This record gives sequence, structure tokens and C-alpha cells, in this order.
Amino acid sequence: MQTPLLALYGKISQWPFGHWFFSKAVCFKAPYFGSISPVITRLEYSRCEAVIKDRRVVHNHIGSVHAIALCNLAELCAGVMTDASLPKDMRWIPKGMTVSYLKRAKGRMHATATPMIPIISTDAGYDLPVNVDVLDSDGDKVFHAEIQMWMSPRK
Repeated sequence: MQTPLLALYGKISQWPFGHWFFSKAVCFKAPYFGSISPVITRLEYSRCEAVIKDRRVVHNHIGSVHAIALCNLAELCAGVMTDASLPKDMRWIPKGMTVSYLKRAKGRMHATATPMIPIISTDAGYDLPVNVDVLDSDGDKVFHAEIQMWMSPRK
């Protein structure tokens, strides 16, 4: 299934600096995500991956990546994945997030969001749980989130 967002990503990601440019466009649409300077590195139906660099602006008082920066990265990936996989007669909004901080987050963070059930078109609203794992530059899982997206028909 090729949604408009996937088609746009496919076109822009071919350009030099295309992933960066696409990510800036997402942050223009949803400005708060710009606070972590994410780069969406992969986007396909039912999958989004993004990274953030290890920069002082995302650090906490002990020098690791702040918990809220990780939550922000998780919500970005989950939202972009959902939007890129959305049937045209449906809409979504985040409903809640459960997170686990598994290890001190140091270095570059790499997040992957995938739905836990198929994304479908329906006449009734439903909860779509989205799994987001964040790995550090060593490949160790440092953070896990389950984000509940509320899916409902467009009016």
C-alpha cells in the first residue's frame, strides 16, 4: 500500500540529504520534535526508523540522553509510522504511552517503531498498540515504549 506520505518519502529520500530534508519537513509540521533534531532513516509500510545524535542539548544532568528526549523520539517514530501506514478513510491520535528505561542511554540513539497488530480500515474506532525500541550505538536496547494510537474513521 502506497500512502501519500510514503510516496513523498520515497521521492525525497533519493535526493542528496533527502532523509535530513524529509525529517526537517516532519519537524516543521510538528515543531516540538525539532527539539531532538531527529533524522528519519527508514520509512515503509508498518515501519519507521529514526536516529538522534548524542548532543549536549538532549542530555540530562548526568550526561546521558534524557528520558523525555527518548519519549519524544519514540512518539515521533510511532506517529510517522502510523501516518505512513494509514488507510485514507482513517485518522489517528496518540492516546497513551508506557515506557521502560532499560539502561543508561549514551551515544547515538536508533529507534524503530512497528505496529503490534495490523492497521486496518473499519467503521469503529480501535486501539493500535505500537512497539518502539531504542538502541544505543553498541546495539543494546536502552528504552522501550508501547504507544497506544486511537484509530477512528474520518468524518
